[in-house]
Amino acid sequence: SPLQGPRMPNMTEKGKAGKIQLPREIFRSLSSQRVRLVVTVLNIQQLGMFEEVNQTGQVLDDTVVGITVGETSISGLQDPVQLTFAHEQLPHKITPQCVFWAPSRGMAGGWSSSGCVTQPGNKGTVCSCDHLTFFTLLLNPALDGSTAQALMAIATAGCGVAMAFSIFTIVFCIFLRCRSRFEKTLRINLGLHVNLVGSLFLLNLAFLLNSGLSSGTQLGTCKLLAGLTHYCLLCCFTWTALEGCHFYLLFVKVLGTYIHHYLAKLCLVGWGFPALVVGVAGAIGTYGEYSIQTTDHQLIAHMCWITSKHLLVHYITNCGYFGLIFLFNMAVFGVVTQKSCCLQGTGAVQGDRKAWKVALVVAGLFCLLGATWALAFTTHGTSSAAVLYLFTILNSLQGIFIFIWFIVLYYPKTKETTGSLSHIIRHDKTTTVSQG
Repeated sequence: SPLQGPRMPNMTEKGKAGKIQLPREIFRSLSSQRVRLVVTVLNIQQLGMFEEVNQTGQVLDDTVVGITVGETSISGLQDPVQLTFAHEQLPHKITPQCVFWAPSRGMAGGWSSSGCVTQPGNKGTVCSCDHLTFFTLLLNPALDGSTAQALMAIATAGCGVAMAFSIFTIVFCIFLRCRSRFEKTLRINLGLHVNLVGSLFLLNLAFLLNSGLSSGTQLGTCKLLAGLTHYCLLCCFTWTALEGCHFYLLFVKVLGTYIHHYLAKLCLVGWGFPALVVGVAGAIGTYGEYSIQTTDHQLIAHMCWITSKHLLVHYITNCGYFGLIFLFNMAVFGVVTQKSCCLQGTGAVQGDRKAWKVALVVAGLFCLLGATWALAFTTHGTSSAAVLYLFTILNSLQGIFIFIWFIVLYYPKTKETTGSLSHIIRHDKTTTVSQG
């Protein structure tokens, strides 16, 4: 307590007694020295310390235990330090996690489980860690088994459906490209869409391969599957960003200058940049086995993905990268929607453009720019089952949304139907020149 200051414990509260077991390895290295062993028990609610930004788990009894031996930092122990945190039977949707405070994590420090193993029990949880520092037990909300299995079933079925509609969309785009040989803007648009839908197809295929082949595979194969899944995910994100950049050039900049090998340069970025990131991540040993468990520690899925020791790579290459793309694409989405409405109001877009068609075009553009992935930022770990259901279902239907978007926007293309993007762009250019 900050009011009492440090003191020597002479008794323990009934039912709250814990236990600390230090390995002999520590004392063998200090056999010729005389050092002080200090165990510090802190109430972080009173101190206002150890507060992590966006923390989802609750610290058990607001208690943090610090262990120091002498003035040196002790880490990499062969025999781990064992701390037993006593507690009553935990609620059904709560899972304990042994963590320690890492000052270098995030902007102001945060909890990390690297080097710690959690062994839950009915009357307490044993934490085995390979170093000495400040420890606690986080009580994290988690999924129950039935919800987790339902989400996995939806995701697996959705991947199959998305792959089928991705193939339909690619075939449809190739058909339109063959019919539109002399419309260069339309051919570039369709070529860009083919690459985006192709990356979405590969991502769903990689997920199915990962979930089906990851169990029982060798470490080298698992690393290969993890790298492939990460590569496909980054390709999907990158092509989503390129779609936003392309729409920005067409609607905002009103692209009129010729860019030599424009689509080829986009392909170099869309497929090459993710390969560079995955290559660097693989070189530092980022990939490996990753397990998803329920509250009672039953295995939900065994995946090959970024290991828990390299979560920083996940936060930078996935969360941070997509966060920047999402902000840019939503700004582009707002500009494109506003400009399309203005063109409709001035009579630039005529013909049979009913309200439901306009709504489908807007919804498809929303999916095309990756808005459904943004729901991942609102799940808060595994605490929001409803949001997880929504995220899984919408991303499973993303392939269907994009396919319907193509059908409504590009077909049938008659003289009276002037709602395609290429027509709007041509009319916008003509209007700009006449106004100038």
